[in-house]
Amino acid sequence: MSQESQHGKWTLSDSDDDDNLIPPTPPKDTNKANVKPEQKANAVNTVLNLKPKSEPNRENNVKFQPSLKTENISVPHMGSEARQAAHFNESDPVKYENSPSHEVKRKREPDEGGWNLSSSDEEAPSSAPKVKPKQSRSSPPRKKTQDTRPPSPHGVSYYKEEPSDFFEADLSAMNNSYRFYLNKVSGIDKKYNTGALHIKEILSPMFGTLKESVQFNYCFDIPWMVQQYPPEFRTKPVVIVHGEKRESKARLIQQAQPYSHIRFCQAKLDIAFGTHHTKMMLLWYEEGFRVIILTSNLIRADWYQKTQGLWMSPLYPRLPEGSPETAGESPTHFKRDLLEYLRAYRAPELAEWIDRIKEHDLSETRIYLIGSTPGRFQGPDMEKWGHLKLRKLLSENACPVQNMEKWPVIGQFSSIGSMGLDKTKWLAAEFQRTLTTLGKAGNSLGSAETPLLLVYPSVDDVRTSLEGYPAGGSLPYSIQTAQKQLWLHSYFHHWRAETSGRSSAMPHIKIYTRASPDFSQLAWFLVTSANLSKAAWGALEKNNTQMMVRSYELGVLYLPSAFLTKGVCNHVSQRKFQNKVMTTVSLYRYRRYTENLFEELNELL
Repeated sequence: MSQESQHGKWTLSDSDDDDNLIPPTPPKDTNKANVKPEQKANAVNTVLNLKPKSEPNRENNVKFQPSLKTENISVPHMGSEARQAAHFNESDPVKYENSPSHEVKRKREPDEGGWNLSSSDEEAPSSAPKVKPKQSRSSPPRKKTQDTRPPSPHGVSYYKEEPSDFFEADLSAMNNSYRFYLNKVSGIDKKYNTGALHIKEILSPMFGTLKESVQFNYCFDIPWMVQQYPPEFRTKPVVIVHGEKRESKARLIQQAQPYSHIRFCQAKLDIAFGTHHTKMMLLWYEEGFRVIILTSNLIRADWYQKTQGLWMSPLYPRLPEGSPETAGESPTHFKRDLLEYLRAYRAPELAEWIDRIKEHDLSETRIYLIGSTPGRFQGPDMEKWGHLKLRKLLSENACPVQNMEKWPVIGQFSSIGSMGLDKTKWLAAEFQRTLTTLGKAGNSLGSAETPLLLVYPSVDDVRTSLEGYPAGGSLPYSIQTAQKQLWLHSYFHHWRAETSGRSSAMPHIKIYTRASPDFSQLAWFLVTSANLSKAAWGALEKNNTQMMVRSYELGVLYLPSAFLTKGVCNHVSQRKFQNKVMTTVSLYRYRRYTENLFEELNELL
């Protein structure tokens, strides 16, 4: 059964691996029973059976109550049906008021033509004309107050005016060596946004004089996206690479009708349940070329009160005329891998961008590119994509360490797919083996003994977040899938980001890493769009002779060997790498999902 949401289309089945899903706002239904507040609140289903005393049973999918107003919204219908619903919700603050009493709800429901008719409802034909004008007169001011910000579950008064320098990046505080940044978050202390970036800053003139750009993403709000470009760049050509089909594609194109400078490129999705989940910007300047690989959708909610991350490339200069195609390659083969990834789209709309990249010098890149593209791959092609590409890079370039079986692997993500009835079906048999690879000697040793810590917010984490329960809409994990893999819950740990001040900003970022037992060193670090699913990372088939990948994904891998003296693999290099790079992240503190409080592990970084 397919559904659409603010974050795109998703399907509930054993192969449900879609991501970034917000349960759709249901249409107004006159025959629909009233939704209980406690059912509305359960936006995350991951800990259903872990805290039975405090958490009620959940429905299939949480459905937020639709707006209680009766008048039509005076905005164009844009995007998928669920995106229209999301836009409707953002325009209507009534939905997000602090839990009105049951009496208030019963009083308002008849206004939508529902059941529970009273004597006044029976007189609706004569009284309705009087009620609607009153609502119309009172609604415009409320829409204006909410128009420039995502809705807050805490009410309009929750928001604070940002200082004038909120959208002004401090270049002196930016990490130019490793180029990993968190997104700015509204509602946290200003000091925690130092060195962080907002999309308006990424697209601003301080990083280059923009000529053209390409936006690869999963979910788009085109009018909002256009407004993030500065006025002087707002009409520069933009190509949007998406995975929408049929009606949702038509609605996406309809969004762009007012903008003649926008063109589209549809990603081919030939395998069921696949998505175009890659999030990347290609920016062509008068001064050169830049790549941004990120975790945020192009909707304003993703850039407001969520924890997100991105890698920003250096400004790549143009190569001299007549340079060979192999010129400008980096030690990590980033240029080759990026071109191969773009060619996998088989899209004429990207041909000129492929030629432009060939003309630029990408030799300063120090990260490895790890992508996924849909298909079934055999032979050497199996190691080009997904978790087998990660396994190959960790085998060839990671630094072995003593007692490596004691170095835990940490995975943090915002969506969970179906992985089978037990861990041997995919998680331990394939994925954990990849994550525990550390040099050629680590391909088969220590996989079973290595701790695997999975970070995913609990219901209480979401409830107490900046966004409240609506934040759970970006943390999809269907109850059908969760009930089939209860074994997975023993791996779960709470989200904590105290060092970066983002414990209350729910994570949409995806990070995988391997740390020393005391979390003082890192062997490697990956930020990516890929969630915990076979669709994103791929799964072996035909007795391990074929790799099947459903979705487009993209991420960057940091390895100490790429930043330090070639061939140096020791504890000192790991510590330098940790001190210089990973203190930028400083995201986690782990605590297990259990009824009894376990001792917290030490902070990572």
